[in-house]
Amino acid sequence: MVVIRLSRYGKKKRPFYKIVVIDRRKSREGKFIDMIGFFNPMPIVMCNNKKYFLKININSYLCWLKKGAKPSSKVIFLYKKFKLNI
Repeated sequence: MVVIRLSRYGKKKRPFYKIVVIDRRKSREGKFIDMIGFFNPMPIVMCNNKKYFLKININSYLCWLKKGAKPSSKVIFLYKKFKLNI
């Protein structure tokens, strides 16, 4: 089964997450099928006076949902928190 979930990167106490499409049986940092976005809970860079926490390719996300991928609970929570209409 294919799932859409977060994969952790970054330094100690400075997490950075990639939103990836991956086989459910693989490890968290295992080889993924497709990267569709990222989530940064502690942004450092500011662009046009806006902090970018979450960036997702909506078209890829919808395409993978149509193919049968299941989003994790954390990914669903992020969509609701940032009010993305999907």
